[in-house]
Amino acid sequence: MARDPQGALIALNRFGFGARGGASGDIVNAASDPRGFVKAELARPQAALLELPGLQSTTELGQAMFAYQLEVKTAREAALKTPGLVPVEAPPAAMDKKPEAPAMTGNTTMTVQPDAPKPPQAVALPPNVVQKTYRAEALARIQRATIAEGGFVERLVVFWSNHFCISASKGDPARMWAGSFEREAIRPYVLGKFADMLKAVEQHPAMLFFLDNQQSIGPNSKAGERGKRGLNENLAREIMELHTLGVGGGYTQADVTSLARIITGWTFAGREGKIGMPGSFAFNANAHEPGPQQLLGKTYDDTGVTQGEAALADLARHPSTAKFIARKFAQHFVADAPPPALLARLESVFKKTDGDLKALALVLLDSNEAWQMPMAKLRTPYEYLISTGRLLARIPEDPGRYFAGLQTLGQPLWTPPGPNGFPDGNAAWAVPEGMKLRLDLAAQVSTRLPDSIDPREMLDVVAGEAASSETRQTIARAETRQQALTLLLMSPEFQRR
Repeated sequence: MARDPQGALIALNRFGFGARGGASGDIVNAASDPRGFVKAELARPQAALLELPGLQSTTELGQAMFAYQLEVKTAREAALKTPGLVPVEAPPAAMDKKPEAPAMTGNTTMTVQPDAPKPPQAVALPPNVVQKTYRAEALARIQRATIAEGGFVERLVVFWSNHFCISASKGDPARMWAGSFEREAIRPYVLGKFADMLKAVEQHPAMLFFLDNQQSIGPNSKAGERGKRGLNENLAREIMELHTLGVGGGYTQADVTSLARIITGWTFAGREGKIGMPGSFAFNANAHEPGPQQLLGKTYDDTGVTQGEAALADLARHPSTAKFIARKFAQHFVADAPPPALLARLESVFKKTDGDLKALALVLLDSNEAWQMPMAKLRTPYEYLISTGRLLARIPEDPGRYFAGLQTLGQPLWTPPGPNGFPDGNAAWAVPEGMKLRLDLAAQVSTRLPDSIDPREMLDVVAGEAASSETRQTIARAETRQQALTLLLMSPEFQRR
């Protein structure tokens, strides 16, 4: 089979996270059969699952979070009752460290007046289990993306996680569950059925908390009749607008209100575990709006939790959902303005296969448009940082630098600005200030690399024979090795997909 250097670059950049450095030989392996190189990931059993020692279930994490919150509350209350005590959050390492004696110089002495007020005494709060969990989950995700052979499956995870996004900035539960939400509600289904992913997402405690459905009370439910909170339409609106039908998908405000009524009672069990295992999905019948509801012209009888599940199943199979998902999928992987023929094929296979996401991915990979469109899309900040780590063949042991880089570039991990996720088009990322920040980061990375790294050899790792003569000349003419490495990290072959 003839070698295809340009196809290899597309396989690794458009559908993956770029070539790995070291002895991986990714660009050479992909050049022999670019499509087969990408498709091979889809054939691996349970390729998307992320199961590592120390990563706990949402329920287990919920119980740990509730226990931590109770400890913090107890410590704060105790401090308030004791004059001179000030509760201070401190990292675990600092809590075990003995205070050092003050340094004394010369004959200086300190005299304390008998009636001088004593300074406040700091009392350490329990170690922050929420932040510790967030860091561990983030590290596991970053490491998986760094070591993946091509990264197509991980790119699918990132796409669907952004489609069904939550924000870790919402509060402790969202931050605690950001990683487990992705592991439990996204990863098992990226090569499965859309309807199954939709159900898993909307019933996950992280999504219910993020969009406030635990606060939604049916007006005519037992809880509603006792004067408790009313209907909250946040989750219902985003299910229809962002998760399934899309804007202009044929629904009305009345449909949003009806769906909100249908999913009242969908919540998660709290610390006391009155309606289920603490931290688990629960159906609170006392908060559920009784009676049949009409949604998009169809009546759903009141069957409890299955009333909402039936509604979600129909939304997953709605023609507007197929159209919305096909466009968003193609925009992410191919172009901001995808070819109409490609959109039509993606929409068709979504309908014919009942939302089979593996079939959707295969149609994408089999389409000529996906391989012929110019590499015009700019990598997102996350893709850029992961690609840099892969090129340098460095498996991170701490997520700190990634957190800092993502924050600087405007894409903090699992923390989108709204329920519509991070933007996916060039208009958001290919802006002068953003490119300046990328240049600064590229320069910082270049200063930390050993002298043994040859920028010209690195370019061959990145793009092989597909590297343009312009890029080769630009790197060759650089005044310093550091400048050459910086230019490599800012080159079209590295930045574009």
